[in-house]
Amino acid sequence: MAQSTLGTPSLEALGSRRPGPARRPALDVKAEHRANEILLSPGKQPRPPAPQRGRESIAYEVTENQRDIEAVCLCCGSLQVHTRHPLFEGGICAPCKDRFLETLFMYDEDGYQSHCSICAAGNMLLICESPECTRCYCFECVDALVGPGTSDRVHSMHSWVCFLCLPFPHHGLLRRRRKWRDQLKAFHDLQADSPLKMYKTVPVGKREPMRVLSLFGNIKQELASLGFLGTGSEAERLWHLEDVTDVVRRDVEQWGPIDLVYGSTPAPGHASAHSPGWFLFQFHRVLAYARPPPSSPKPFFWMFVDNLLLTSNDQATANRFLEIEPTTLQDVRGRVVRGAVRVWSNIPAVRSRHSALAPEEEVSLLAHITRSTELGSQPPTALVKNCFLPLREYFSYFSQNSLPLCK
Repeated sequence: MAQSTLGTPSLEALGSRRPGPARRPALDVKAEHRANEILLSPGKQPRPPAPQRGRESIAYEVTENQRDIEAVCLCCGSLQVHTRHPLFEGGICAPCKDRFLETLFMYDEDGYQSHCSICAAGNMLLICESPECTRCYCFECVDALVGPGTSDRVHSMHSWVCFLCLPFPHHGLLRRRRKWRDQLKAFHDLQADSPLKMYKTVPVGKREPMRVLSLFGNIKQELASLGFLGTGSEAERLWHLEDVTDVVRRDVEQWGPIDLVYGSTPAPGHASAHSPGWFLFQFHRVLAYARPPPSSPKPFFWMFVDNLLLTSNDQATANRFLEIEPTTLQDVRGRVVRGAVRVWSNIPAVRSRHSALAPEEEVSLLAHITRSTELGSQPPTALVKNCFLPLREYFSYFSQNSLPLCK
């Protein structure tokens, strides 16, 4: 799928859209509950104006025409509803459903979700400032569903907890679904074209540190910079192996349960005694040892990165073994391609941000590989670093502001 072209404003343009350099103290949820209750309490609503096209018509359809909100698309106001919105009471039309599925787990460079959690679009975004939440909401949705002017009042607050984090479920016309994490998984399973399994996102209080098996390429630095690896005993949750020839199932079971398995072919310019296909086969073998039973609800993720070394036959084998086609991530600076990798993964949104290359594009890209090595391209692990951001919905992590970020 193509990457969304919807823009996200800069920090300077939005002011409090992003926390300042010094992160605010942890939020007092009870106090914030009281503040938001005054602000967003669904009391007597003003009579809505005459209906308009788009989201502005939702309040009129529900309050004046007495239409069930499940029969109105929360994202755009359309009455051509395809199914239910997974997070909030209301419908969603087919085009908005596709956009929602594509952007749900997409994150920006600051580690926050790139699009509104209601409509999967939005230009001006309000972020939830609960320490463990990364969700955003656009001004348009907040004003249309909670009440006119609400976005400005929220924007002026010192800190704000979002509609999925607050303990009470409704604000104006916006009502959080019961067991929304279950609803989100069911929505993906029924509506997505991807054959990959969708795991239910985990409530903050039940998230545990991630246990990682890193084969051939070491991703410790990247995971630490994103806050997934702590200090002391928590730092000993990543096992890095360069040679897995003698690894058997019993070894992996002793290290586990494993939450993420990462593997790669050698980086360009690195000599190896094995063919690139050997790394694929060994990754698939160890992945089978680490994978939980099919009936297990435990979130489990994997990623295999090819530094453009696999032959076309090897790629076809990878597609068959891993049951998904790869996407291509490129390191482009100006008009110069400094490096690229192919990625097979079940981490959400990897395929939303990137796509496979056409044969002629790949030929052109391969021509740059020798030169890119000489120009000092990013290491393969740096190219895939941001692909790990969606894992925050499943595993505990530490604040980025307490850790040195790796460029």
